[in-house]
Amino acid sequence: MRTLAAAPHRLLFFIGATNVLLAMGWWAAWLVDARWQVFGLQHSAVPAGWLHAIVMQYHVLPSFMFGFLLTVFPRWMNQPALQRAHYVPVGLGLFGGQLLTLAGIGGGGLPLVKAGALLTIAGWLIGLTLLARLAHRDRYRTWHALSCTFALAFGLLGLLMYAGFLHRPDARLIFTAIKLGGTALLLPIYFTVCHRMIPFFAASALPGYRIVRPMWTLAVFWVFALTHTWLELRHGYAWLWMADLPMIALTIWLQHAWWPRRTAMPALLRVLFAGFAWLPISFALYGVQSLWYAWTGDFILGRAPAHAMFIGFFGSLLVAMVTRVTQGHSGRPLVLGRVAAFAFLAIQVVAVLRIVAELQTDAMSWQALAALGWIVAFLPWVLRSSWIYLSPRVDGKPG
Repeated sequence: MRTLAAAPHRLLFFIGATNVLLAMGWWAAWLVDARWQVFGLQHSAVPAGWLHAIVMQYHVLPSFMFGFLLTVFPRWMNQPALQRAHYVPVGLGLFGGQLLTLAGIGGGGLPLVKAGALLTIAGWLIGLTLLARLAHRDRYRTWHALSCTFALAFGLLGLLMYAGFLHRPDARLIFTAIKLGGTALLLPIYFTVCHRMIPFFAASALPGYRIVRPMWTLAVFWVFALTHTWLELRHGYAWLWMADLPMIALTIWLQHAWWPRRTAMPALLRVLFAGFAWLPISFALYGVQSLWYAWTGDFILGRAPAHAMFIGFFGSLLVAMVTRVTQGHSGRPLVLGRVAAFAFLAIQVVAVLRIVAELQTDAMSWQALAALGWIVAFLPWVLRSSWIYLSPRVDGKPG
């Protein structure tokens, strides 16, 4: 346990890796049972699709995000590293919250789901307070830190909406929580981390690389991300293209600006660029769907744009970024490795499967196949990563 808690990323990445399999294991089982009636699973008081969105957005991915941010915030702002007493409660809150939630879904009942929400909020609030305090000491001069803190505040609001729904079943509350979790929490944090770290990683790997990191792009991204969120909350689907089409141009321009010139990239850097490429693809799908809806009133792509973002963008960069941090912070060579390469390539297949599922007559079969594919993709990566988090650094250094 002492080794696991030696650094924020160790503990929180371990929790996130465990959550990846727990959450998708439950979701895959539910989809298989709903389609083929294999297990005879009980139906929860909250629709399973809503709980799937909540667990992925507020338990699984945030564990990795808090692990990364609690590690890098002090470095970004030249402040002392956080200690065990700071970040262990964050991990316990997020992990305990998901365990209680899944236990409640699995038959324990709504009281356990409610307790899971409250425990998650407690862990989230501690983590947000720690990060906000660091940003305050820095006098809010580090835009990347400020952007991530702002996004986590939206996440706390979404969690409160979700907890409110569990105590008073108003669908508007959980709808708001789900929308905030996607494009006001996860999307801005992922984009902010890419904005900060992709040029940094490229410069570290490629001699002579010129860092391009215009801060105005971060501000513009926030404007369009919040516009997209507001339009979804208002059911303004016919107008989403107004935010999404500019996002395509912005993200493609950044991809081009960051791309190394006349230099071969190592695989560990290449997967970062490949994962980021899913972002303009996601917004293109959103834009097409919005324009078609404005013309015909039909959602021709369903949840395909959202899953291009969640599996393609979030899932790909989860493997790419976490592998890079895990290798570097464990004293290992900065290489992708076969296990991570398999996970990354498999996630590309899963993303395509989930997008194609929206166009099939038997969509649930395809969704179940994609969920099972997620487990196949992540299982070896989770096992290897967890072994690293439970082992001392190979170079003998602390952390």
